[in-house]
Amino acid sequence: MTSLLLFYILDLAGTFAFAFSGAVAARNRGLDVFGIFVVAFIVACGGGVVRDVCIGAVPPAGLSDWRYIAISSVAALMAMYSRIVRERLEQPIVLFDSLGLGLFAVTGAQKAMIYGLTSEGAVILGVLTAVGGGMARDILLNRVPAILKGQIYALAALAAALIEVFGNRAHWPADRRAAAALATCFVLRYLAVRFNWHLPRFVKPPDDDDSEK
Repeated sequence: MTSLLLFYILDLAGTFAFAFSGAVAARNRGLDVFGIFVVAFIVACGGGVVRDVCIGAVPPAGLSDWRYIAISSVAALMAMYSRIVRERLEQPIVLFDSLGLGLFAVTGAQKAMIYGLTSEGAVILGVLTAVGGGMARDILLNRVPAILKGQIYALAALAAALIEVFGNRAHWPADRRAAAALATCFVLRYLAVRFNWHLPRFVKPPDDDDSEK
């Protein structure tokens, strides 16, 4: 399997995973059918569109390739009407969000390297591609983005992007480094949610007036 074909497959898989997680979150939030489709597409393609604009790949694939719109629409339909899928997935949002995070961290870094960016730039765009959709979802649904709440979210994407970029520099086979990066991100993110792991947070000290009460 060539690197370009692997990238394309992973990118479409990430599109489905993020679209499904976005659609389930929108459905649970009580949005109408149109709102669910909009959230699903923005979550699935938002980070990739920003990435493509940054590297000069215009028009962005999410807007020029019909497959991305089709896949996000299918994922939205499944999230709305496939009761069996939702019931068999105990935590569908966490599961698919973790998958999408890893897939987009890998493909974001891959595409940045294909367009000649440095290792540092590829890592940054890998993280941006991965977290952009989740941030858009949380903002649209009036929630504090996970990346800003101390959760291990961007850190998991960073780990995947680093493995992908430095694995490429070390000439690891494309499929093996992608699998290692995806597994690392997925496991780290899923375990962080399951066991409530957080990054250190600073608690605002009480005001002097409050301490005197």
